[in-house]
Amino acid sequence: MRIPIQISNDSAEPLYYQIEVQLKALILSGQLAEGALLPSIRELAQQLACSVITIRRVYQDLENEGILRTRQGTGTFVANVGQTARDNYRTDAVLTAMKEAILTGIRVKCTDAELEELFRAALQEVRDQEKA
Repeated sequence: MRIPIQISNDSAEPLYYQIEVQLKALILSGQLAEGALLPSIRELAQQLACSVITIRRVYQDLENEGILRTRQGTGTFVANVGQTARDNYRTDAVLTAMKEAILTGIRVKCTDAELEELFRAALQEVRDQEKA
């Protein structure tokens, strides 16, 4: 199984964090289904051109969060995280992105009305692109 994770060596974020955030998003968004068998630590490290230690840390962190489960001799699987966790992740992800956009607007001295207008324009643009 090839997992669609993009890492950047130029990023200020550590590799394990980049991988962990993206893998968690794939699971909590439902793109990786409950029970899906993940690549072995060695396979994923090879796919992403990083160390085995990095992937081991990612798998352990996500297992500690209850997102993955490992069965000795069988592999690492996506755990049943439940709809509440998925909904919370979805809401948190959107809220975080929106807060970041708002902070950017505030830094460049946008008014609340301008921010609301920009939000509506961006939403309309995205909706129009989806229809095309």
